[in-house]
Amino acid sequence: MATDYRVKEQLGDLTDRMVESYLEHGTINYLGHCPLPSATAVVDIVDDIKELLFPGYRRRQNLHVGNVTYFVGDLIDSLHDRLTQQFARAARYGHDALRGECSDAAMQQDFEALGQLQTVRFLNALPDIRALLATDVQAAFDGDPAASGYDEIIFCYPGLQAVTSYRIAHQLHRQGVPLIPRIISEHAHSTTGIDIHPGAKIGPSFFIDHGTGVVIGATCEIGSRVKIYQGVTLGALSFQKDEQGNLVRGVKRHPTIEDDVVVYANATVLGGETVVGANSVVGASVSLTRSVPPFTIVTIEKPQLRFRDVQPKPEAC
Repeated sequence: MATDYRVKEQLGDLTDRMVESYLEHGTINYLGHCPLPSATAVVDIVDDIKELLFPGYRRRQNLHVGNVTYFVGDLIDSLHDRLTQQFARAARYGHDALRGECSDAAMQQDFEALGQLQTVRFLNALPDIRALLATDVQAAFDGDPAASGYDEIIFCYPGLQAVTSYRIAHQLHRQGVPLIPRIISEHAHSTTGIDIHPGAKIGPSFFIDHGTGVVIGATCEIGSRVKIYQGVTLGALSFQKDEQGNLVRGVKRHPTIEDDVVVYANATVLGGETVVGANSVVGASVSLTRSVPPFTIVTIEKPQLRFRDVQPKPEAC
């Protein structure tokens, strides 16, 4: 059946209605002249950063001592240029968001310079991030008897993928880069099912086993050698509001998990004042809203199980 062009004439009205909706609902569109960071570009950049953090495991293989220096140098040079552009856009966005408008484009060079400074600072942090990730890989190997070796963990474990993205995003969060840390963390969330806010503070040797459904809030603090399982929520107990009824931001809302703690599957630990003491264990499905001292095991009462025989009974003769 051929296209009826008389029907297409209605599309002009739809166009007008859509544009009108942009004016009516301006909070969900961005029509400024200053470009935002590109989510697609940021994801591609993170993939290349992971090439540096775990060389030989991803897109570029066959690396050896004879070519790795060239590979790393070329990739760092490329990252410098692309990160500078995205950080400049993010800095411009953060500047304009405070003022509610897109300011004079003549200031663009200042943001480019700031983007470059942020880029150099971030790239210089990569060896330290890599050192942290080495402890995370070791923690996964030490904590999971099913792991055949480090290669399997780096290739396959979603917990490590999420933690890697978190450590990248957290460094940018510490540097005060707007928007981009959340782009990174939410992309990792969408691919792994693990939601770690870049503002959380997580120590070395962190292992998320299985991982799906894990949530770690923005003001959560996690010590060294902590292990958590799938479905764990480290979240907020409630949200404070000011006199006008607006949410109070910038306060600690999420728990503190001290060193050498294990939190088992589907446990929920809530509240900014909640502290799980060092060397403690939080059992599966526990809901915890108050602090526990070090060397404590927290479990719920074992539910009673009821068994019924459902086998068919033989018919009487």
